[in-house]
Amino acid sequence: MFELGIFCVFLLAAGYWATLWLMGRHDDVLHGKFVHPEPETEAKAPAMPAPPPFPRRPAHPASRPRTGGERVDSEALQSLLAAIKQDLKDVA
Repeated sequence: MFELGIFCVFLLAAGYWATLWLMGRHDDVLHGKFVHPEPETEAKAPAMPAPPPFPRRPAHPASRPRTGGERVDSEALQSLLAAIKQDLKDVA
């Protein structure tokens, strides 16, 4: 059983080597240099500025205290009802 485990490790290593070779990473396969350091003289890109914060959501209308000046007239409700009925007829 131990020999089978060792054989599987060798088989995995050979498969990894073959995959790197087929992908064109010949230097990595031959010399094992997987990490290429970046040159120090290259200018770094400027950091992105932080995005502006989201504005706070207004309070839900039901949670706000109602004042007497916020009455809805029946004409506005009737026109809204007529528009909804027309949309329903168009969809059907």
